[in-house]
Amino acid sequence: MGVYLNPGNKGFKEAVRSEIYVDKTGVIACANKLFNTQEKYVCISRPRRFGKSMALQMLSAYYGRGCDSRELFAGLKIESVSSFEEHLNRYDVIYLNMQQFLIGAKKQEITEYLEQEVLEELLEEYGYLLKRHDMGLADTLRKIYAKSGKEFVFLIDEWDCVMREHQESEALQKQYLDFLRNLLKDQTFVALAYMTGILPVKKYGKHSALNMFSEYSMTDQGIFEEYTGFTEDEVKELCHRFRMDFAQVGSWYDGYQLTRFSHIYNPKSVVESMKHRKFSNYWTSTETYEALKVYMEMDFDGLRTDIVKMLGGERVKVNTRSFQNDMKNFKTKDDVLTLLVHLGYLGYDSEAREAFIPNKEIVEEFENAMSVGGWPEVMKVLKASERLLEDTLRRDEEKVAKGLDMAHMEVASILTYNDENSLGCAIGLAYYSARKDYKMIRELPTGRGFADVVFLPLPFSGKPAMVVELKYDKSARTAIEQVKEREYTRALEGYSGEILLVGVNYDKDDKNKPHSCMIERVCHGESGITNRLRRKAD
Repeated sequence: MGVYLNPGNKGFKEAVRSEIYVDKTGVIACANKLFNTQEKYVCISRPRRFGKSMALQMLSAYYGRGCDSRELFAGLKIESVSSFEEHLNRYDVIYLNMQQFLIGAKKQEITEYLEQEVLEELLEEYGYLLKRHDMGLADTLRKIYAKSGKEFVFLIDEWDCVMREHQESEALQKQYLDFLRNLLKDQTFVALAYMTGILPVKKYGKHSALNMFSEYSMTDQGIFEEYTGFTEDEVKELCHRFRMDFAQVGSWYDGYQLTRFSHIYNPKSVVESMKHRKFSNYWTSTETYEALKVYMEMDFDGLRTDIVKMLGGERVKVNTRSFQNDMKNFKTKDDVLTLLVHLGYLGYDSEAREAFIPNKEIVEEFENAMSVGGWPEVMKVLKASERLLEDTLRRDEEKVAKGLDMAHMEVASILTYNDENSLGCAIGLAYYSARKDYKMIRELPTGRGFADVVFLPLPFSGKPAMVVELKYDKSARTAIEQVKEREYTRALEGYSGEILLVGVNYDKDDKNKPHSCMIERVCHGESGITNRLRRKAD
């Protein structure tokens, strides 16, 4: 057993023995399907602390020779898969943590240091097969395969650390990528190459140096969707075990929407909230908000507008295809937003091609980043949101109108347009503080139209539901009448309790009093919080 060659199963053993372990061994079944096929090159990119290293430790424990991992996998999902026995502890694993090599290289090239370290272990194991011991790593592996037929499984962690930590050195990045290409591409000794990082495969020139890799990223996780984070069923099971409120967990940590799994939870934060028995910003606390602030303040036309819209609860269209998969070469706002998707600060709907802020934890990180300068208009609105919610619940129409007037004027200065869309965004920001007690839903389908904004109270809040209808150059009464005539509250079927109907109108001709508000109270339903509304919100 070595450091790089067949490092054993200690890492996975520690994971399985931990207080909280969520069975993700289905990843192995996915990898087995790609084993020794033309799809054997796999690059999986996810945000930091989303279980990438743990997955590699699991694969090392499963494939690697020199240890018996059968007992470790007993009772786990992979044990019942037909391919389990076929590959268990049958291969030489070469496990490379590129971050460690980058730190250890010091004045050496990272690739030179890597070759030196891995060759030392290979020669100890297979030196007797080789006439020469002065060859490079790729040549040595080719000779070993030719003499013994031994195939290798490559597990590469933090593959993109060179791109992230040496952003200015394109020469170093190119040399590193060429090294990986020479080591892996079209090599018969490779049975599987599985690498993970935050960024997808780096592009340069017209082609990617690692174009043999199939990419599974936060814009498209493909067959690995279920293993990107925690699924809804996995979180429900943890909430039951630790007696935590599932609705609150979802509000804080859900939101990484994928194609088949519309609810993917941040695993780091869920685990920490269960262990500490309270909700907090666990994932965002692992990195300073300055990292987010740098990208938010980049000078690309439309970037600030899109960020404000997402803070207001909207989604924005993003073209992810121009992104160069690095942290330096940005040409448009779409490149910045795509990077934020890969970093985990934004969720992404691949079917609609829209980005959004996924949950309360990330919303608060955006607020932290804005609080240190550059966003005074937005911060003014956010700080006033607590009072606005209180005024709304008291049905103080005059104060609500004044609060919305301030919010709309501040937001309009960034959005550069003054219509019902900017009013909707202003509403989302103006009621920012409501997110601790409500799930805000924009454009909720009601059967006879779309309610502009619905605030669905979380089960623990004790607050009334709110249906907000917006009008432009009409009247607040018209807004209320539309809610009634089109029976928007029927979307809350099953909800028991008070509903506030909030009609808001913006009159561009009335400079002294551009906003008007009308609030009516109605009661609805007989039993429980509505399941129908939740399904529509999902």
